[in-house]
Amino acid sequence: MLIVPWQFIADWRCDACGQCSRAYSVVLNFLEWLKIVKNYGVDKTVSGLNKLFIKRRSDGSCVFLYCLSNMRLCGLQHMKPKACKLWPFKVISRPEFGYANEAAYYFGENELFVYADSTCSGLRYGNPTWDFTSHTIKEFIEITLGLRSEQFKTTAHVNILQPCTELRTLKPRNYFQL
Repeated sequence: MLIVPWQFIADWRCDACGQCSRAYSVVLNFLEWLKIVKNYGVDKTVSGLNKLFIKRRSDGSCVFLYCLSNMRLCGLQHMKPKACKLWPFKVISRPEFGYANEAAYYFGENELFVYADSTCSGLRYGNPTWDFTSHTIKEFIEITLGLRSEQFKTTAHVNILQPCTELRTLKPRNYFQL
């Protein structure tokens, strides 16, 4: 796993590939674990030595990962764990992965360090766009700090119901010919 500072990334958009739900174990805090157990049963979770996790299927994927057409979607969207909301980004208070200048992000009076997991296929490398800098990274930080829970920029936008682009007119038929 190669970690890159946010300033090397032009943009990020979840492409619903599901790699995050296949490659990594999802760590839960106690309240997240409790919600999942209450709604889905304790058998959907596992415990480690000192951590709680979402259970994985035999192929390594999260038990809440579902396939719809060519997309991989989270079945916990309504109660998605924080670890899932933040992936592929890591927002930390110290530059643990180096490149301190390139990872630094000033949020109010706080200097935070933002990195991304380079295995994510939704990363687009280059100079950060204004939207990525001002909205996407900010949303990841707000989720990290507990200032927001809902996601807009930090999740896949799936339009299952597409608007009709053309109207079809039916010709009148005479069903009762005499």
